[in-house]
Amino acid sequence: MNRKVRRCLNVALGLLVAVAWSIGFIPNMATSETPVREEIRGVWLTNVGSDVLFVPGAVHHALQELSDLNFNTVYPVVWNRGQTFYPSVASHQVTGRSQDWLLSLMRGSTDVLGEIIADGQSLGLRVVPWFEYGFMAPANSELVKRHPDWVTRHQDNSENLREEELAPILNENPLTIQQVWLNPLHPEVQNFLLRLIVEVVANYPIDAIQFDDNFGLPVELGYDPYTIALYQAEHWGDSPPSNPYNAEWVRWRANKINDFMERIYQAVQFVNVDCSISLAANSQSFAYHHYLQDWLTWVEFGWIDELFLQVYHSELSRFETELDISTVWYARNLTRVGVGILTGTMKRPIAFAEIEERVKVARDRQFAGFAFFYWESLWGKVASESPEQRRNSFQALLKEPAISPVPVRSQPQKKDNSQT
Repeated sequence: MNRKVRRCLNVALGLLVAVAWSIGFIPNMATSETPVREEIRGVWLTNVGSDVLFVPGAVHHALQELSDLNFNTVYPVVWNRGQTFYPSVASHQVTGRSQDWLLSLMRGSTDVLGEIIADGQSLGLRVVPWFEYGFMAPANSELVKRHPDWVTRHQDNSENLREEELAPILNENPLTIQQVWLNPLHPEVQNFLLRLIVEVVANYPIDAIQFDDNFGLPVELGYDPYTIALYQAEHWGDSPPSNPYNAEWVRWRANKINDFMERIYQAVQFVNVDCSISLAANSQSFAYHHYLQDWLTWVEFGWIDELFLQVYHSELSRFETELDISTVWYARNLTRVGVGILTGTMKRPIAFAEIEERVKVARDRQFAGFAFFYWESLWGKVASESPEQRRNSFQALLKEPAISPVPVRSQPQKKDNSQT
């Protein structure tokens, strides 16, 4: 039985489990008698629309508040907009800067990541460094200026991302400047990202790292000279199809990204066998068909140990539907799966009642927990209610302490590059 047939059978099984749960055939096993709840309660700390990383003392204050309110996990950004948020030798060699220029200006020589890890561990918080934005970078960044050949292109030879490709981050930050996409198939791009990843895993006392939904390739990209030449070399001189959604062309590019993900897994294992890999992603269908991110394969082969589904729909019914997809239930049999919940953005403040009902849905379906995007919208300036109201609401929501269960690393499957 080839892998495609096995996957179809397993996904079908996941659908049956989802249906059985929805009609009450599988009971909810959670009870109030459980002495210690195992539940991820995380929050992302980003540099976009937030000053928590930049103001002296703000990080310690934030972590103390989170600990006091029974959060147990933080995901601090370490890579975003072509710059690192920790002192990086690899970044300095490639971009001329060891870390984000504003962070250096505001915090001097302070290692903010080291500060977060030390404070977090003393407060009982699990710290998971987060490589945000994936392969996306500003067109005017030093990284892109110094390495223009690392940038991939559309079929019309343009490099700048279009409005529809920028829609997710424009919703979060309407002031976003023009972005391009580093080519995830280019060996020099891969080696640079891999150096950053290994640098963090090797130099900090962590048990996990996280990637996001931008760790892939928008489907309309990949028409740069390097990728075209590579495709031709593997297709008897034929050029890539003009239709970016051509199934074989999509599969070929996704498989190249899969190969890189396997390299990352192997490198992380070599440096720290106990370090897990987490991914915050969109639904499998959207991620694969729009960003060539085949995370279901990553789960199947054991390359990721924790999956967070970013479900940011404003309608509750769509939120529930995303969680009930058969591939999600199938993934839950293979790895730990949590839910990413939006707490607000600059353009879209969210009332606490909406947040609370989504947490209830995640708990009722017995997901591993939830993570909130993002810190400033918990009870800061982006929140729709007063800080006191929001803190009191989160205190009630998380009144019982909970530990963040450490994922058990599964044994990776033998790789099979046959039809998927």
